[in-house]
Amino acid sequence: MNTESLFSSASAFDAAVLTNRPPSVEGLRNPCDEFADFDLTVVVPAMNEEDSLAVLHERVLNVCRSCDKSVEVIFIDDGSTDATWQRMSELAGSEATPASRTLAIRLRRNFGKAAALSAGFAIARGRVVLTMDADLQDDPDEIPRFLTAIEEGHDVVSGWKRVRHDPWHKVLPSRVFNAMVSGLTGVRLHDHNCGFKAYRREVLGEVDLYGERHRFIPVLAAARGWRVGEIEVLHHPREHGHSKYGWSRIGKGFLDLMSVYLLTGYGRRPLHLIGSAGLVCFAAGSLGMLYLSAMWVITRISGGEPLHLHATAIFYYCILAVLLGAQCVLAGLIAELIVSVSAARDRSLRQIQMQSNVDGLGGTLPMQHATYSVSQVVGFVDPRGTDS
Repeated sequence: MNTESLFSSASAFDAAVLTNRPPSVEGLRNPCDEFADFDLTVVVPAMNEEDSLAVLHERVLNVCRSCDKSVEVIFIDDGSTDATWQRMSELAGSEATPASRTLAIRLRRNFGKAAALSAGFAIARGRVVLTMDADLQDDPDEIPRFLTAIEEGHDVVSGWKRVRHDPWHKVLPSRVFNAMVSGLTGVRLHDHNCGFKAYRREVLGEVDLYGERHRFIPVLAAARGWRVGEIEVLHHPREHGHSKYGWSRIGKGFLDLMSVYLLTGYGRRPLHLIGSAGLVCFAAGSLGMLYLSAMWVITRISGGEPLHLHATAIFYYCILAVLLGAQCVLAGLIAELIVSVSAARDRSLRQIQMQSNVDGLGGTLPMQHATYSVSQVVGFVDPRGTDS
């Protein structure tokens, strides 16, 4: 499939990819907005995985041939310092066929897995998009089972590594994290951290990735009404390289969990969360102030030792609670105003987008922001038959 032929020239297509947005020239179309050309797109982010890419690529192609599925493989080099990009370039430089093609994208530096996946999703042309790691711990032979689960009616299918061949200091925090995510979000998956997942392509158009939110795609999709499922998958010991994740991802994951919980539960009604906390603080502080005021009057009427408010610590705590509650309610109102303005802007953009589609200019308005920067691409062929 000649992706670049959708643009008027090779330079126009290069500009579109390298600036992470479609060129704003009349008549040009973004290939990501066209109908899918492949049954499956496999997105593989990698960092310093030079020894495993060729084997993974061959196994993915063989599995797709055996089940008679056309496949597009997209490698993303997320700031590798070894020969990973050279290996990707060699694989992407191989001749494309109507049933398969391989693309490679190189990011300027290490932007993280979410940004790398976002770069791959932006150009994916498959009806189903599957993500997997490049370390050969995910088994390509599981791909037909993911496709079967999608065909059965699921929109997102997550892998579950029941038996993990990882050290305990990775397995234990992961299980605790999975339990927290399932409990807070209501999306009951055994392994939210598993990178082996499959999505209908339409789902990814409604998910904006940044930070460490790649592991929350099923949660974000479920919040928008997509059907999420899970299958048990094989997990192999790592043969090459070493893990790129350390203890720091635990803290980052917890912060992202709070962010996703806020966005999925209160993204359109922030006042319900912030305002509720503010009302509780305001009510507690007000009740405390009423109690202290009553005691101040009673101690003076009864003739006993009078209560001096300035000498009572709880008096200052009550004042703090009243002020904090008022600020929370005000913050909630401001958040509601921001959400309202953003919703109005989104409606305007959708109307412009629909009008552009009517006028034949569909795809010229990017709806998501890019959190990465591309330096090189391999595998795109221009109309003149030369590699980009």
